[in-house]
Amino acid sequence: MSKNILAILGSPRPNGLTASMLKYAISCAEKTGHTVRQLNLYEQNLAYCTGCQACYQTQLCVQQDDIQQIVPMLRQADVIILAAPVYWANVPAPVKNLFDRLLGTAMQPTATFPQPRLSGKQYLLLTACHTPSPWCWVFNQSRSAFHNMEEFFKTAGMRPLGKVVCANSEKIHTPTPKALRQIAKAFC
Repeated sequence: MSKNILAILGSPRPNGLTASMLKYAISCAEKTGHTVRQLNLYEQNLAYCTGCQACYQTQLCVQQDDIQQIVPMLRQADVIILAAPVYWANVPAPVKNLFDRLLGTAMQPTATFPQPRLSGKQYLLLTACHTPSPWCWVFNQSRSAFHNMEEFFKTAGMRPLGKVVCANSEKIHTPTPKALRQIAKAFC
């Protein structure tokens, strides 16, 4: 069954390692018959969240910028692929800003745990980290970045399709064979 996939690049390097991982994922998805839309966060005009919380009622940020086009793409997608490098054991600022701006789109606050608004979708996380393996995990570099990404997607009600890291990105410039196998597995 063909799925609609939204592939989001959260890296400032359109030809870097993280982008290469995303390009491979897109290729795998298209080869298996899925439709893929691409989004580069560094090419988007996204203001910062003002904390007004109007989005809880509107389910869409009230600020008029590119979020108005991103939200429909997110809602139409069956699968979201997010490719973002590790920056200080976290995601780059544009990725975090996207999460902030999608607050009311992703969830509805309740007296206990937020009610998800994007249930039924899946997500695949791709990242590259300068820290070599296993230290990227031991010192929580990749683990913390994944935790932050997963927190958004799980709170929104989405299910994980997988997560892939290419460690030691300072020395490698193409995805490792192991990473490519993990990415391909998500679409086979």
